[in-house]
Amino acid sequence: MFESAELGHAIDDATFKKRAATLRADLLDAQYDLIEKHTFPVIILINGVDGAGKGETVNLLNEWMDTRHIQNHAFGPPTEEESARPLMWRYWRALPPKGKIGVLFGNWYTQPIVGRATSRLSSEALDVEIGRINRFERMLCDEGALVLKFWFHLSKDAQKKRLKALAKSKATRWRVTKTDWKNLARYDRFAKVSERVLRQTSTGDAPWIVLEGADANYRTLTVATQILKSLRERLGATVPKGKAQPHAANVPPLLPSVDGVRILQTLDYQGTRLGKARFEKGLPKMLGRLNALSRRLGDRSVVLVFEGNDAAGKGGTIRRITSALDARQYSVIQVAAPTQEERAQPYLWRFWRHLPGRGRFTIYDRSWYGRVLVERVEGFCAQGAWSRAYSEINDFELQLSTHGVVVVKFWLAVTNDEQLRRFKERETTRFKRFKITDEDWRNRDKWDAYEIAACDMIDRTSTSYAPWTLIEANDKHYARQKALETLCTRLEGSLG
Repeated sequence: MFESAELGHAIDDATFKKRAATLRADLLDAQYDLIEKHTFPVIILINGVDGAGKGETVNLLNEWMDTRHIQNHAFGPPTEEESARPLMWRYWRALPPKGKIGVLFGNWYTQPIVGRATSRLSSEALDVEIGRINRFERMLCDEGALVLKFWFHLSKDAQKKRLKALAKSKATRWRVTKTDWKNLARYDRFAKVSERVLRQTSTGDAPWIVLEGADANYRTLTVATQILKSLRERLGATVPKGKAQPHAANVPPLLPSVDGVRILQTLDYQGTRLGKARFEKGLPKMLGRLNALSRRLGDRSVVLVFEGNDAAGKGGTIRRITSALDARQYSVIQVAAPTQEERAQPYLWRFWRHLPGRGRFTIYDRSWYGRVLVERVEGFCAQGAWSRAYSEINDFELQLSTHGVVVVKFWLAVTNDEQLRRFKERETTRFKRFKITDEDWRNRDKWDAYEIAACDMIDRTSTSYAPWTLIEANDKHYARQKALETLCTRLEGSLG
């Protein structure tokens, strides 16, 4: 269930100094090995009872190690910027990159535990939060992160004694708040809720290490020893061939769809034509409708996802949508190959960082679906990574929807013949030549593989809260009108 330390619960100063001298040097060596290899991040979660020495322990560890490569984050109540986005957004931003160590106080465990202990969160809601946390940590571990979770424990009497001692001294009085005393009064309630959370979130990949916090020497050596042990084990691990990290998930093979039908082959490309004149006649009214809706968002925000065949008209459709919006209200994110900074983080990190605040739009031209499309087809990631991505994406989009984000996803589809026509047109039209690349032609050679991947993606990620809208895009005017109409309808349904 929980990992416990092998050291005793009280260590005298002489013994501490003797052990600390060697441990400090070993820990620094391991940290530099981590920096040099640059293959995984270390995420250290610090939780536990008030007054159990969490801050003092981390301060001492920072003295022992190179603080230039340690990122410490203490999370209090959400700021206005953080409240405007999904709960996990502020934690995603604080994740350390590969080769670094991140220490997180007041992390994603704090709000669920406090919420349930103070009865602001129901038992059922706590179960939902626990499930979300387990999925999030599993994703971090699958991405290669070393997740270490420390719970600093004190008995009720020990906590009371500790708080009184801190409050008595002028040097430490500032560390004891009214909230600490209120939490002491609810000690039994907090203990019950905390035990439940720890039992349900102590997993094989990210177990809890529970330690007594009464003795400073003991808790410091316990935490430092566990960090050193875990670092050495991971640094010495051999990465299996074809896997991104030693803790890759064992994902079962992808099952075919029940009916075996490729949904993109069922689209009606001939019966979906509009014509330029009809489109331009109705366009001003449609843009006015969208503009009016954009000014009613209030606390809501909008995420638009554009995927589809090369040359299907994603850019042109995006430009029609943005022409109805205030330029200060939206961001268009052009997704290309990840940068070095982005490759040092979990896959979804680079998309989380661009999520819109209240009253804003973020438009993704290509998106997180690249993992189950181009990365799958081109072999840029292992099968385990793209196979598990379906559930990770669904969980990500559920978090967005739960927070009030309207998620609208478009797949713009063209036939093989129409794509070929557009490719040739781009090559011969001077102002369109920048739109065609050698990679576009290479992708045409894998048309069938991309179609299978797209159909699997649509089948497995079209949900009630984030459904896919398939657009027959052989006629650009029809495609643009359908996208505008769909967006307006979704916003009207969400805003009431």
